[in-house]
Amino acid sequence: MSEGLVTIECRYPVREALDRLETALRARGVTIFARIDHAAGAASVGMDLRPTELLIFGNPKAGTPLMQANQAIGLDLPLKILAWEDEAAKVWLSYNDPHWLARRYGLDRAAEPAVEALAVVLSNFAKTAVE
Repeated sequence: MSEGLVTIECRYPVREALDRLETALRARGVTIFARIDHAAGAASVGMDLRPTELLIFGNPKAGTPLMQANQAIGLDLPLKILAWEDEAAKVWLSYNDPHWLARRYGLDRAAEPAVEALAVVLSNFAKTAVE
């Protein structure tokens, strides 16, 4: 996998994994901005793509401190988690590692508590979707 990408195996189909994730996020008051079905998009132009869906979500309380440190991180906010099926029919969840994002955007030590909190929250939400 790519540097800065967290990928975990999931025992649920793509749609169910993101349904589980979306339910958990909504229950915690996290805003869901969009859900994109890339396979449906591919099908709409006559192309095949294994199940692949993206959930875009966020909370200004978590993201704003990062943007205060460097507004350019807004390119990677709100947060995104991709559920996708590989060629062996295994399902995976992938998301950007907040620590990697902090390095990418040169966030200083003052942003570390927000970065760490975000990393824990993302990991916990991802586990909700895969376990």
